[in-house]
Amino acid sequence: MKAVIQHEFGGSHILQLAEVETPTITEEEVLLKTAYTSVNYADIKSRRGNKGKGKFPLTLGLDATGTVVEAGTSSGFSEGDRVIAFPKGGSYAEYVKAHKQLTFRIPESLSFEQAAAMPTVSILSYILLHDIGQVKKSDTIVVHSGAGGVGSMLIQLAKLAGVETVMATVGNLSKEDYVKRMGADHVCTYDTFSEEVLQLTNGKGANAVFDSVAGEVTTASLDCLGLYGTLVQFGNSSGSAGHFKTSDVHSSCRNVKGFSLGTTRKHRPDMLAPAAERVIELFAAGKVTLPIAKVFDLSDAKQAHDLIESRAYEGKVLIKA
Repeated sequence: MKAVIQHEFGGSHILQLAEVETPTITEEEVLLKTAYTSVNYADIKSRRGNKGKGKFPLTLGLDATGTVVEAGTSSGFSEGDRVIAFPKGGSYAEYVKAHKQLTFRIPESLSFEQAAAMPTVSILSYILLHDIGQVKKSDTIVVHSGAGGVGSMLIQLAKLAGVETVMATVGNLSKEDYVKRMGADHVCTYDTFSEEVLQLTNGKGANAVFDSVAGEVTTASLDCLGLYGTLVQFGNSSGSAGHFKTSDVHSSCRNVKGFSLGTTRKHRPDMLAPAAERVIELFAAGKVTLPIAKVFDLSDAKQAHDLIESRAYEGKVLIKA
């Protein structure tokens, strides 16, 4: 089968299409014929080597959608099932394998293309909003990187849950219209959001801030986080660590919560099923959606990565296997 592989860490030029062996499965796994895989910023970090050591040749990709072509005897799936999955060993490939706990059926009414946009960002967003952030309808929340995949989903899910005020940040206000179409009530840049949140809330601050950027954005987030508020930290796309002092949280009764979908897939995969079932229902019913920015062929993975790194897109970038 064809797959995109890399033999070293580096720029997008190291990605190459190659012939590799089709995966073999255990009794608890399924083999999928990949329809689409999404490209996530985590793929960029893995390609560069920012996420630690890699075993080469390395195939990137967190999620996939497709059809089961072989099902392990105790997997609970059957040949022909339409699914989304978090594959083992990467997803930039014509065939991928996944454990039964990381594979979820999708209805016929949900297209493979739209389904491919959802696994990582929508399941992550649902857990962040409802399990980690535990937002309430009366809350004012801040969603950083509002034009990204997770940001787009957090905004939609928050408004669907009835959250009163959603403020989103963007790197460039050219993305304001898109983010407001997703449902954001207010849009601002990273330079001004802290002051604008305080002004909007009459100095009380936000109830929750969802931060995938870190660095100086984390500091500014704490500056506008209200009493008893929650900072949900789930990434560091800035490449810099965020810093805070214990005195920033204890006297104000605020808290900082961290979450990683990767860690949860590895150590607590059972946590994903309730969120996956719910977001699949929402997508199938058309209550939430993710615009597709562009679809690339497997042979054009380099261009897909270049687009992600440029940040000059809105919605999700997909690769067609």
